Amino acid sequence: MYQGFYNLVSGMLTQNRNLNVISNNMVNVQTAGYKRDKMTSSTFDEEMLYRTGRKNKGNPEEMSVTSRIRTAQQTHVNYEQGSFQSTGGIYDFALSADGFFCIQTAQGVQYTRNGSFYVDNQGYLMMNNGLGRVLGADGGPIQINNENFTVDGSGTIRVVDYDGTEQVYGTLRVVDFEDYGQLHKEDYGVYSTEQAPRDISGQVPIQWKMLERSNVDMVEEMTSMMTSQRALQSAAQALKMYDQIMNRSANDIGRL
Repeated sequence: MYQGFYNLVSGMLTQNRNLNVISNNMVNVQTAGYKRDKMTSSTFDEEMLYRTGRKNKGNPEEMSVTSRIRTAQQTHVNYEQGSFQSTGGIYDFALSADGFFCIQTAQGVQYTRNGSFYVDNQGYLMMNNGLGRVLGADGGPIQINNENFTVDGSGTIRVVDYDGTEQVYGTLRVVDFEDYGQLHKEDYGVYSTEQAPRDISGQVPIQWKMLERSNVDMVEEMTSMMTSQRALQSAAQALKMYDQIMNRSANDIGRL
C-alpha cells in the first residue's frame, strides 16, 4: 500500500512542474521570437520484484520491474521557426533561418531571436526591454543617428543623403551554434552558452519591419494543460483515498 504514496505524490509533483512549463508557454504566446518549452519525465529508479515462499526464501522467482517514483527529467526547447508578423516598425527585424542576434548585456554577450529593438537617447540600437545593446558584424554596438535609414536583406543599415552620399551604420551581427542543446534559456528571451559562436552575418535573410512570432500552438498548450490538470486531480483524489484507508486501518482495525 505504501507503494501508492510514492507513485501518487511523485506524479503530482511531476504534473505540477509540467503545468508550470505549459503556463510559461501560454504567457509568452505573443512574445516575439519565443521558443516553446516541453518537459519530459522519466522513472527515478527501477526495482525488480521477486516472489518467494512464506517460509522458504530460497530460489526467488522474478515477477516484474516496478518504479516507485516518477520525476521530471528535462525541459527541451523547440527551436522551430515561427511565422512572421508585419509591424511596420523601423526597429523591428526577423531572422528567416537559423541564427541569433547578439546582445551586449551586463553578463556578457547573449543571444536572442527577438528582433524588437529601439534606440536609446544616445542613438544605440537596444533590445526592447533595455537588457543591452545590439551588436553589429564588427563586434561593436550599432549607433543610428538618422531615422530615414533602410535595411537590406543582409541586415545592413544605411542612409543615403540628399546629395547621394551613403552612410552605413552597420550590419546586424548574426551567429549560430553547433549544438542547441548547450544553449541555456535566460530571462527576457535571451540565451547564454559557453560555446564559441559561428558568425553568419550577412548570410541569413533578415526581414525588416517584421517580427518572428512565437512558435507556441495555443490549442496544443490548452490540450496539454487540461490533460495534466486531470492527471493531477486524479492523483490527488487517489491519495486522499489512501490516506482514509490508512487512517481507518490504524484506528478501527487496530482495536480488534
